[in-house]
Amino acid sequence: MLPAELLRQSRIESVAQSLREDIGDGDITARLIPADKLATGRVITREAATLAGREWVDEVFRQVDPQVTLLWQANDGDRVSPDQVLFTMEGAARSLLTAERTALNWLQTLSGVATTCTAYAGKVAHTGVKLLDTRKTLPGLRLAEKYAVTCGGCHNHRIGLWDAFLIKENHIAACGSIAKAIEEARRIAPGRPVEVETESLDELDQALAAGADIIMLDEFSLDDMRTAVKVTGGRARLEASGGINDQTLVPIAETGVDYISIGALTKDLKAVDLSMRLD
Repeated sequence: MLPAELLRQSRIESVAQSLREDIGDGDITARLIPADKLATGRVITREAATLAGREWVDEVFRQVDPQVTLLWQANDGDRVSPDQVLFTMEGAARSLLTAERTALNWLQTLSGVATTCTAYAGKVAHTGVKLLDTRKTLPGLRLAEKYAVTCGGCHNHRIGLWDAFLIKENHIAACGSIAKAIEEARRIAPGRPVEVETESLDELDQALAAGADIIMLDEFSLDDMRTAVKVTGGRARLEASGGINDQTLVPIAETGVDYISIGALTKDLKAVDLSMRLD
């Protein structure tokens, strides 16, 4: 689970930056409208989606004009239908129009991640596997995207380089062996999860002997994954990774691995088509 305070601070800072890049030293087009003119409006989705990003929208309007009132008609994680009203708004017309693009950018982007995750999770719902995101996120949007992943029914891998070990090929080479790398990880940060990337059944055996918590099976064949599940026997959790797509996802999930990590959950998103309409 993402630390709540870390997510809150990230949201405030990211929204502020997104508003700075859009508004600059002022919205000159909004100045065409009298400052005291009030307006109401609504945001709809033009396509089916899984909603994510409510608090980012709230934060955009809070930073632009705290007097704007939003009334949400859907929650994060909800499946929404074409032409469904997501929320209505009321406040100064200038404020509604100034905040519009930034608010929709956040909502369409995070809902895009959640929608992708919903589709992937649905394909493997008949298995016990958990689908994980990766660090392949859009720069500056790491925590927001990882939040959206959970709205879509998938799960978070490590947040970054600081909260868990993931010992890869180059780490192993630099340390001398899988066993030495795991031993050093236990010394540096006792209690932190230790995951090791393996590329063969022999490396799997080494990681098991050294006491890895999670073992990544990097581009293993389906037969080798099934063998890995049997050999491991619950002594460590197994994560399949590499070359995961719509065609390979279900067969991999059915091998009995615990996790499948998929970079596409966050890096290949398609924004949801949204529209704001003033009444």
